[in-house]
Amino acid sequence: MIPTSFPPKQEIARLTARMLLEIKAVHFNAKEPFVLASGLPSPTYIDCRKLISYPRIRATLMDFMALTVMREAGFEAFDNVAGGETAGIPFAAMVAERLALPMTYVRKKPKGYGRNARIEGAMSEGERVLLVEDLTTDGGSKLSFVDAIRETGATCGHTSVIFYYGIFDETIPNLREHGVELSYLCTWWDVLAEARAQNAFDEDTLSEVEAFLSAPRAWQDARKS
Repeated sequence: MIPTSFPPKQEIARLTARMLLEIKAVHFNAKEPFVLASGLPSPTYIDCRKLISYPRIRATLMDFMALTVMREAGFEAFDNVAGGETAGIPFAAMVAERLALPMTYVRKKPKGYGRNARIEGAMSEGERVLLVEDLTTDGGSKLSFVDAIRETGATCGHTSVIFYYGIFDETIPNLREHGVELSYLCTWWDVLAEARAQNAFDEDTLSEVEAFLSAPRAWQDARKS
């Protein structure tokens, strides 16, 4: 069902952060930082994949994602919804259902046999495709998916995520340089504010997280092993 109510963006951000905290998808550890896929340290880690196991939360967030896309991109802006392998696939399916659109997914690389395809499902030349993912940090992984979609002759000028780090200045400019706009529900700043409101972590941890969010590259450089 297509959502018809439109909460303010700030309320969507607050509620999304609250849900992520409630299911313990948010992890803060300043004493023993997490190691990201880039190999760099971080006192924050988020696991959006957990959302698929919570029906009420996932339904609400997918409503939020659908209406955010309609509000920011348009009500008749897309012909197809594509999920990025693997975390984006379930969310793309749920958003496609709400927008009453076909759903496809994009592999990270060709599967190496059969048709050797990166696009699974039916995607046609000229279709306007919305790329759905769980999160984005600097936007880099999105560009590979966008390029794969464009190789079919379809267009892709918009990606939507549940969670956007919101701390790297280059993310949105890099996406826009590639002709892609970004929609998202909340950022680390929203999560930090809600964590403080709930006293979800001790103040020393929250202060260290804030220091990281304010200057992530400097924080990481100071802690490289």
